Amino acid sequence: MAGRSRISFVWWTRGFVVALILLACTVIYVSNTLLTERFTERTRSSAEVRLALYSANLLSELQRNSIVPQLLARDPALIGALNSGDFTQSTARLLSFVDEIGAASLLMMDTDGRVVAATDRERLGENRRDQEAFVQALHSNATTFTVDEREEGGFDFSYSRRIEDGGLGIGVVSVAVDLAKLERSWAGISDAVMVLDADGRAILATEPRWRGRTEEEGIALLEPQSAIERALRGAPDWSALPIDAYLRGDGVMRQEVRVPFQGWQVISFTTFQSVRERVNAILALEIMGFAILLAGLFWFLSRKSNLAARMFQMESAELRQLNIRLQREVAEREKVEKDLEVAEQTMAQTSKLAALGEMSAAVSHELNQPLAAMKTYLAGARLLIARERPEEAVVAVARIDSLIERMGAITKQLKSYARKGSDNLEPVDVKDAVLSSLSMMEPQLRQRQVAITRTLPDGPVMVHGDRMRLEQVIINLLRNALDATKTASEPRVEILLAQGDVARLTVRDNGLGIEDLDELFEPFYTTKQPGDGTGLGLAISSGIVNDFGGRLTARNSDKGGAVFEVELPILGSDMEAAE
Repeated sequence: MAGRSRISFVWWTRGFVVALILLACTVIYVSNTLLTERFTERTRSSAEVRLALYSANLLSELQRNSIVPQLLARDPALIGALNSGDFTQSTARLLSFVDEIGAASLLMMDTDGRVVAATDRERLGENRRDQEAFVQALHSNATTFTVDEREEGGFDFSYSRRIEDGGLGIGVVSVAVDLAKLERSWAGISDAVMVLDADGRAILATEPRWRGRTEEEGIALLEPQSAIERALRGAPDWSALPIDAYLRGDGVMRQEVRVPFQGWQVISFTTFQSVRERVNAILALEIMGFAILLAGLFWFLSRKSNLAARMFQMESAELRQLNIRLQREVAEREKVEKDLEVAEQTMAQTSKLAALGEMSAAVSHELNQPLAAMKTYLAGARLLIARERPEEAVVAVARIDSLIERMGAITKQLKSYARKGSDNLEPVDVKDAVLSSLSMMEPQLRQRQVAITRTLPDGPVMVHGDRMRLEQVIINLLRNALDATKTASEPRVEILLAQGDVARLTVRDNGLGIEDLDELFEPFYTTKQPGDGTGLGLAISSGIVNDFGGRLTARNSDKGGAVFEVELPILGSDMEAAE
């Protein structure tokens, strides 16, 4: 009976081992199929997202440059140069536009196709009469886009537009679009990307040999050459990947998307390397797990029954210890949750105090200027009364009353940087607002002895806005200019008001300039010492100008100092064109 029992145990053990091996094979096969499908779908989704990003970047670059010829065609300096035939300043004019617009290069040609001005001086004097870009632009009333193939390989992309004066074409301006930088940005990715035009010709590609060829021709250039590579390509893939094409002998996934521009499309090829690595890693873990399980089975079967009992006792003791540790962890987590609730309540109270501090800082910042002016007028009124000049004292008191009204209006407008205003606007003369603001700042200007240079037009400059809020913007800009010239030996502030398509107010100082232009208009960003400023002036001013349909910009001057420009639509002009 003992022998039969032993033989039965041996056969039972062998059957269990065989069943375990069959189970392992089945699990590995099913896991391989499911994981391959799952990770392939993830890779496909990621490739679609990247492809959409490539298409959006391409379309954004094209749209950004499409408006440039229309703006240059209306430039009075360029029109005057073409009419007079004097192009001595035209190249410098185009160079100034390159820095502001960010275009690759700019060309201006007369009606004979001769390049009379160019940011690339080597192109001056070239004759482009027979080129497609010149011919199309000269005979069209709209901006034209052309693609020219270079002799050394690659393509040039440009927007062109006819320059008119009195309805007659007097020249053509051309803007080169630098799409090669998109190719350079694609060079660092794992995908292979090509952009096809309406004829199916590759005009942009991560592989230089693809340019000028169709998709089929480009892929054929990268076919495997050796017999071994061709044999490996013909062999079935063990992971059953959905291969769309082969590049360098490796199967890839093909994705395409249409670009809403002249029938272009973007195609990407993504390798399955990441899919194979992930699937192989998980399958290796599964194989290792089954191997460990099989080894544990052999170890378990080799032990005697008494060892099994001892192991059972040890496992029971370990479970008891684990239960005790688990109870301790539960108690500790309950304590942590209570501490977290207390911390959240403290954070909420701190946020309330911070909001109160921000509002206090804003009120202090905006009311400081009127309070300083009131102090000056009170001192003047006291002196006038002492000298028995009551009429002039009444004028000073009236100014104080207007300042009090202004303080009430300022507190009402402090919400400008937190949300978009929707107050009723009315016609405002920017020139009068500048003169009124200078009058408000007169005590500070006298105290600092700053040289003020004003360049104002003879007539009014009417815009659609709010007089009080516009003066608030101007005072903030003047106050920042005064603070910026504290370290200058000869402080100087220039104020320039010009009227064209838009009303442009420029405030320039000779201070140290601006270090961080990106965060300049963020609320509570300031470069002043603690106590000198809160960083709310420019944030509020930018919000006010945006409410008027304009914009507030800042830059550093080449001669030193900072330059702030306020652009507002002229009253009665086309708002969309002004923008």
